[in-house]
Amino acid sequence: MEVEVNPNEDTEWNDILRQHGIIPEKPKDPEPMIQEALIAAEHRAYENRLEDKDLDELAALEEEEDEGFLEQYRQKRLAEISTLQKTSLFNQVYPLQKVDYGREVTDASKEAFVLVNLTSQGANVESRVLTELWRQLAAKYGDIKFCEIRADMCIEGYPERNTPTILVYKDTEIRRQLVTLRELKGVRTKLEDLERLLIEIGALKEGDMRLKKHDDEDDYKSKDDDLNVEDYDDDWD
Repeated sequence: MEVEVNPNEDTEWNDILRQHGIIPEKPKDPEPMIQEALIAAEHRAYENRLEDKDLDELAALEEEEDEGFLEQYRQKRLAEISTLQKTSLFNQVYPLQKVDYGREVTDASKEAFVLVNLTSQGANVESRVLTELWRQLAAKYGDIKFCEIRADMCIEGYPERNTPTILVYKDTEIRRQLVTLRELKGVRTKLEDLERLLIEIGALKEGDMRLKKHDDEDDYKSKDDDLNVEDYDDDWD
């Protein structure tokens, strides 16, 4: 007579069968693992609660946080600021001539990320948008070199319809290229879209303190958040 065995039961007999591989191991209850993961996530969130705070915000928390823990983050912020000051060598858009391209772009990319905007002087709205954003990026991220050159001066016969073109250089190689802004948001591309690109290519880290948005940082935002494409078109009529 064959005896049916429920492999999920916790019995001494089932334990013997599992030891001999006759029945499979009982599936583990996922709830303890889920609870452990949630607790770990809460712990990380608490430990990292000061990650996006600047020096003024840290000072405002002096009565709420442990003094030693707060000082640890204050020193971390000061170290980050010091590093940024030392590496901020550029802070402007560098206009290029073709003869200087090797030195200003290829060679310079051995030390830093270099982004080139191949632009147009024609009635190209995207080129105009990117030129303005290029200026804002250069001022904000001085450790990245932003260059600009008219496309037809760099590459003879380069089609205006392919402008603007973004070329990303690092260690003398082109790491990324974007032909026009269609991979972003076209004429509606904003500063944060290009910042995401900088993170994707490794020029910025996710936790870079300069990515933190402040209500009073209007200088780093587009002049018109609700960009009207028709207004740009009218300018070129």
